[in-house]
Amino acid sequence: MNRRHCAAAAITLVCALSLLTVPVQAMAAPTPDSSPSPSASVSAPAVPSLGAPSSEKDLEKIREQIETLYRQAGAATDAYNLAEEQTKKQSGEIVKLAKAIVDGQARIAELKDRAGAQAREQYRNGGLPPGAQLVLSDDPQLFLDGVNKVRTSQQASKTVLAELTRTQEDLETYTQDASSNWHKLETNRVKQAEAKKRINAQIAAAEKLESRLEKKELARLRQLEQDAANRAQSAWLATRPTPNIAVSGATTAAGKAAVAFATAQIGKPYVWGATGPGSYDCSGLTSQAWAAAGRPIPRTSQEQWRLLPRIDIQDMRPGDLIIYHADASHVGMYVGDGAIVHSPRPGRHVTLAGAGSMKILGVVRPDR
Repeated sequence: MNRRHCAAAAITLVCALSLLTVPVQAMAAPTPDSSPSPSASVSAPAVPSLGAPSSEKDLEKIREQIETLYRQAGAATDAYNLAEEQTKKQSGEIVKLAKAIVDGQARIAELKDRAGAQAREQYRNGGLPPGAQLVLSDDPQLFLDGVNKVRTSQQASKTVLAELTRTQEDLETYTQDASSNWHKLETNRVKQAEAKKRINAQIAAAEKLESRLEKKELARLRQLEQDAANRAQSAWLATRPTPNIAVSGATTAAGKAAVAFATAQIGKPYVWGATGPGSYDCSGLTSQAWAAAGRPIPRTSQEQWRLLPRIDIQDMRPGDLIIYHADASHVGMYVGDGAIVHSPRPGRHVTLAGAGSMKILGVVRPDR
């Protein structure tokens, strides 16, 4: 029964391999029907009705709301990117397991053929087992030769049966592992779909707020954004030990290469989930920059914060990554002199900014 189950699983997995070639993003967000389930539905954030902004206070409130929406979209983007990385990993594991199952099936068939050949040989010898034939021999030399043959035959039979048993056990383990990985794969795809809906909902809400503004109001909104960033940067600089943001350690060759890659992307648009070469999200930029420097790092800002060595902010040097916000949902690369290069948010491009223009969570060093 177990062997039939393994065979069926192998066939199913091999057929399923074709599905793994379908781009994950294309599968991650099916078109919602007219009555989505409560668990899968992600409604767009409510956009406040402010009317035409007639004062600086109204515009500042809109700026704060837009900033919040894009930060929420950034957090959802990180969740999407992590689910995508996990999906790729599970897909690779399933491919390996499916191949192992197919190889195991072929090996079992070969071992069964060998066991059958041994049984047929015994039948040709009159149906007597080798030990009985040996006892009946009255020729001493034949007897001695027979002893060796019996031992060889018995050892061969034991070897075949032992390998057959071991291969069948391995096959059952592969099948169980494949089933577990397939479940994880589908779980990650659901996570991607939900994250994608959240991203699109937050971005749509932010764009709706901006769409209400007239040209002059949009220009003033941009200025308010810059003013807020400048205030945060000035406050941060005031806490620094030296006015020129001195670097405590020399930048490594890998750090220089990462900075060179990241700054070469300035002007390219932010696209959530993108890792280049034409567009980037925040962690897509930093992960690709360090990959180009020969030091692969985790894909998402949250994983970069969780897994990379942390250093004191006083000791940072060009190439280090500054992680922002309490949920580690944004990341930029320090380039020296109190500045970072980063991919800010939808509607913006890779750019230089003040390292303290956002709330810093901490600093990590990929090449420590």
